[in-house]
Amino acid sequence: MGLRDRIAEPWGARTPYGPGEQWPHRVDSYLADGVSPDQVDAWVQSAAVLHSNGDGLDIAVKDGRIVGVRGRAVDRVNHGRLDPKDLFGWQANASADRLTTPLIRRGGALVETDWDTAMDAVVSRSKHLLADQGPSAIGFYTSGQLFIEEYYTQGVIAHAAIGTNHVDGNTRLCTATAAEALKESFGCDGQPGSYTDVDHADVIALYGHNVAETQTVLWMRMLDRLAGPNPPAILCVDPRPTPVAEHATVHLAPLPGTNVALMNGLLHEILAHDWVDHEYVAAHTVGFAELSKRVAEFPPERVAQICRIDASDLRRAAEIVGNAERLLSTVLQGFYQSHQATAASVQVNNIHLVRGMLGKPGCGVLQMNGQPTAENTRECGADGDLAGFRNWANDSHIEELAKLWNVDMMQIPHYAPPTHAMQMFRYAEEGTLRMLWVSATNPAVSLPDLARIRAILAQERLFLVVQDIFLTETAQLADVVLPAAAWAEKTGTFTNVDRTVHISDKAVEPPGQARADLDVFLDYARRMDFRDKDGNPLPNWTTPEEAFEAWKKCSAGRPCDYTGLSYDLLRGGSGIQWPCNADHPDGAERLYADGEFFAAPDYCEAYGKDLITGAPLEPTEYRAMNPGGRAIIKAAEYVPPHEPPSREYPYVLITGRTLYHFHTRTKTGRAPQLDAAAPQVWVEIAESDARRVGIDEGDAVEIRTARGCVAASARITGIRPGVVFLPFHYGYWDTDSGDRHRAANELTLTDWDPVSKQPIFKTAAATLRRVSRGRGAAPAPTTTASAPVAAAVPRTEGGEAALADERVTEEMQP
Repeated sequence: MGLRDRIAEPWGARTPYGPGEQWPHRVDSYLADGVSPDQVDAWVQSAAVLHSNGDGLDIAVKDGRIVGVRGRAVDRVNHGRLDPKDLFGWQANASADRLTTPLIRRGGALVETDWDTAMDAVVSRSKHLLADQGPSAIGFYTSGQLFIEEYYTQGVIAHAAIGTNHVDGNTRLCTATAAEALKESFGCDGQPGSYTDVDHADVIALYGHNVAETQTVLWMRMLDRLAGPNPPAILCVDPRPTPVAEHATVHLAPLPGTNVALMNGLLHEILAHDWVDHEYVAAHTVGFAELSKRVAEFPPERVAQICRIDASDLRRAAEIVGNAERLLSTVLQGFYQSHQATAASVQVNNIHLVRGMLGKPGCGVLQMNGQPTAENTRECGADGDLAGFRNWANDSHIEELAKLWNVDMMQIPHYAPPTHAMQMFRYAEEGTLRMLWVSATNPAVSLPDLARIRAILAQERLFLVVQDIFLTETAQLADVVLPAAAWAEKTGTFTNVDRTVHISDKAVEPPGQARADLDVFLDYARRMDFRDKDGNPLPNWTTPEEAFEAWKKCSAGRPCDYTGLSYDLLRGGSGIQWPCNADHPDGAERLYADGEFFAAPDYCEAYGKDLITGAPLEPTEYRAMNPGGRAIIKAAEYVPPHEPPSREYPYVLITGRTLYHFHTRTKTGRAPQLDAAAPQVWVEIAESDARRVGIDEGDAVEIRTARGCVAASARITGIRPGVVFLPFHYGYWDTDSGDRHRAANELTLTDWDPVSKQPIFKTAAATLRRVSRGRGAAPAPTTTASAPVAAAVPRTEGGEAALADERVTEEMQP
């Protein structure tokens, strides 16, 4: 196939295949200008960390520096393919503005210091707060981009050594609903499906999931099925004209905030036409009668009125899903970050349960992750869960952890669920949380209602520790900044959404004094002199592999069982899915093939919650409802969003991502090809809305909500009328222009789903105003959901700098 501009053609060439066939191998690679493959000193095994797909890749090293990447053909996830962020994002590692030395605040300014001084300040403040206020004065807010070994270590330090309940990650912003929806339906986290279900499905339904831009290689797999014989039908639920929508058999574009009504309408039609596997429902589920009663209230005409869609489109969508023989469903931020997030996502699970479509090739649910290692925050107890998918309300599970960690059971806080991020920031705002340790995330850009978040982080009484690779907007507010090693500069493991575990080996040394996150956490533990009941160091490991072996012991016997894995087994071949143990020595392709779930009252991870209020069920209630540990069909009423459009704010603002960037552009903004593809913020407006208010392509527009305003260039697209879209990647301050009004989260509201506690980024009421005429097209990509309706807009291209090699091969290099 040869060279291809992978900015202009982000999904590369097609390799068609039919149902039941193996996805062909296509190895993508990119090397720095002037470097040829025979000049590479070493290829070091790793996987992608700039999205959540988990693409296996090798890192090219020459003269001690990274010079490129190539896909691993042997890997089950990507069969050698890489997306634009994989191909070009590694360049950020060598950026000239990397943090290379610790910083400490002196006289109001951050100044360079040494590790001893920086850590002494952190330890001194920790000991003072523990003595003065107790463990609840300290909180940890981490990422979805660290490794298993680091999450587990941090979780042990927080829960066992310190005893704080204030532990969460920015996975709260992207996958908290995925975890909660799985727990509500199946009693436990863990994806039922597999990426290989794409190879078999005859219908693929994507709910609020712009897979073409968020998991680009997974979309390549779907595109290759669409290009082959007997392609699957596609159902797309999204208010934007995404690439998925362009290929959809049916595209439903509901008004944001109405997803539960839409899902109840689909289920109404499925039940009304008796597209139900009654034998499966009777043998393996509870709750069907309540669902039947609830969805009877949502005929297509009522749903069409609520969602502002055509009833005929809803009927056609239900017919496709209801008659599927092999149905694969995926869910992401269009549901997770919207109103009634968990309730809507659970209804996707309900479709599979009433149709009996789980555990078979082509039949699966993927409640997607937004980040590459989000699955591990949930497994390891680094967010609002306990390690090993254990149930905080089950004393026997707490006893297991206490035995593993050799601490007193009462040292592990379990009086309530671990504190979710939005509540942690509320505690900091009130002054009860006095030290916050932020690692590998940038809440000063990613959290909602940014003016409030910045004010909280800037408080003099809050001791803010930031551990990162760049001086982010959050790091600029810190009291201590700790320079971290980046991906490729340390060794560890991580797991993608279909439970595939990869190893990422250290390829190069970190710059300056930067240290691996694991080493930083362990250094803190040693300086704090944390000990278990026998006086041994807590944690008692010193290397990544020792940490992994400790994690394996914690996972033993739990759904996420890693006991059959090892560093040696993960090296040289493909990633491997958990559970991997004596019963599944090669990993498990799918869960629940036998209709047995992780939902038994004594084993389950959670007892469930009320989908409207979020109130937790008591253990006795759960036992009475589900004594046999079946899957739970859980109905939900539709409730209108809290901030609907009004006369003053007539539009619904939604935020989201673009293909070329990841989160707050900390890395992708430093990769020239990716930055050039989407260099500045823009706002997407429907053609009819733009015409009504006198806005043309490229005009300078002010978007305002009750919380603030953002200035952006207008991109006129095929988005549904009444909705405007802002990418959230852009920080609140553009240092080149001096513009502080470009971060989408200046506008989003302090509100969250009652069940998952995931913030709502997709139902803010907004208004638009043209500020001035534009001088050209908006700086938005033309290759993605932001494609313009105007034909004259220049096409997004990367030129010679974006030429990557593509080769179809039967060979699978080690």
